[in-house]
Amino acid sequence: METIQFLSTTPTALANLIDEKIKAQLDELKQNFQPKEPDEFLTRNETADLLKISLTALHDWVNKGILKPYKMGNKTYFSRKEVIETLYNSNK
Repeated sequence: METIQFLSTTPTALANLIDEKIKAQLDELKQNFQPKEPDEFLTRNETADLLKISLTALHDWVNKGILKPYKMGNKTYFSRKEVIETLYNSNK
């Protein structure tokens, strides 16, 4: 014998209702899901080309704290994502 709970809803009906809602949410998530892309690192030359500035200007931007460099050994890299964000934020 089934017990009636939650305003005349049986446990089976409640479980089915929960399943339907979860499936609907998962379907919506699948449609809107975009996988996170790994961060790409650019060399000094690639960064200067992307920004259409000289290496001297890039060096000045680093000294002013506009761009954050990442160093590995004697190589300097810049995060593409951070460079793009800096461009968007500088116009606000």
